[in-house]
Order: sequence, then C-alpha cells, then structure tokens
Amino acid sequence: MKRWRLPNSDNTESYASPVVLDLLGGVGTQHLAASFLGGMHRLVPVTFCTVFAVGADGRIETVSAASSYGTTAERTAERYVAQRFDLLDPNMVWLAGRPKPKRSQLWLGHQHAQEVADPAYRAACYGDVGIRERASVLMVLPQGQRAAISFYRSLAQPDFGEADFSCFAAHAALLAAATAAHGRSAGVNDAPRTLDLDAQLLGLSLREREVIAQLRKGRTAKQAARELGIELSTARTHQYRAFRRLGIRSLKELLRGG
Repeated sequence: MKRWRLPNSDNTESYASPVVLDLLGGVGTQHLAASFLGGMHRLVPVTFCTVFAVGADGRIETVSAASSYGTTAERTAERYVAQRFDLLDPNMVWLAGRPKPKRSQLWLGHQHAQEVADPAYRAACYGDVGIRERASVLMVLPQGQRAAISFYRSLAQPDFGEADFSCFAAHAALLAAATAAHGRSAGVNDAPRTLDLDAQLLGLSLREREVIAQLRKGRTAKQAARELGIELSTARTHQYRAFRRLGIRSLKELLRGG
C-alpha cells in the first residue's frame, strides 16, 4: 500500500466541462459513486468506484458504490460493510486515525490485491469480483470529516501508470469538493443520532440503508421507491427487514430516534 500527499491546488483550468458535470451530477443523490465513475471513466479506464466517508468519530457515514456492469460493486460494498472489512482496510484505518488538520489535506493511495493480507477481505473485495488494484483519493478536513474515493481496475485491464495517477491527482480537489458537498446535503449527515443509528446501520444491506435514509428524510415508502427506482413492494420489504434488525416497530420510532 502506497500513499502520498497531494499539494493543495484550486487550479480548474484543465477540467473538461463534461467531466465536471459528471462528477458533480451525483451530489445529494443516491448515485454519487456512479457519477464519479462516469466522469473519471472519460479519462481513465476504471471498473468500480466506491465512496466511503467517515465522521470525526471514525464511523462510516456515507457509502456509495457503482460498477460499469450490473450491481457488482453494490453487492461487494454490502459484504464490505456487513463483515466490517473497514477495520482491515488500510485506507479506512489510516483515515480514522488521522488528527484534525489545520488545513484540508488530500492524499493519493494505491493498493494491489496481493497486498491485502486478510484472505476473506481479499477474496470478497478483489478476487471474487476480478479486481486487480485500486487508486484512492483520500480527504481529511479540518472539521474532522474524512473520505476515501476509490477507483478500481479489473484483471482484464493493465496496471495503473504514472499518467493515471497524474489524472487522479489533477481531479482530486474536485472529487473531494463534491464528496464534501454531498455530506452537507440535507439528510445525509443531519439525521437524529439518539438511536446510535450510524453504528446499527452497518448491519443492514446497502439497499436497506438507502430505504432507511429516504425515510429519515421524511419521505414515504412510495416516495422512497420512486427515488430509488424500485417497486413499492420491494421498498416495503427492505423497510420491514431493516426495522427488525434495528429493533424498532414503526416509522414514528425511527423518526423520533427511539
């Protein structure tokens, strides 16, 4: 695992308009990783994108995943969260241990699959889904927020090279700004915490968390289904399963925090 500090830069002259529109298009929606994947894929061949954001207490607050084929990344992210691979992920362990900086920091990280020591983690997030390596933009803000924005290449693709890392570095500030803006969006980080839901939500599937997030914004199950592009019956199934796992019996309990 390699990691290096990026210089602070506000230079946006080299940003192509279509790329900017793609990278910013998912802010405040359920499609943050998909927008990042689409934008960077215009410049660098990548297969997966994941966005894992953590708060000042080190807990995962935002999870977004997308792949260029099907829902593979989403299912992999579900396994990652359910099996607490964040405790083994060098990106997340490093981010959780970082002190608050006086100024925003951006780092670039790189890891090959064979560098992952834990066999279960390596199989679930690399081997089983044919991933060769990842390059990550790591963000640490003075307010305590931290995030890892990772792009992955499959076994069918060549290794990341210097030109690829230069491209990620050139767009790191924009990716970080979009991730920070997403975190400030209504409903992402401002939901009640009395139930300690941020910790309990780690035990839910990715889709269950998405439905619960919509409900915590005050939306009905029907509105949540429409927003997520799923059937109402599917949304209700995820809702009831999540309620059972969270130990709550009604939407009122969810909204009032217990």
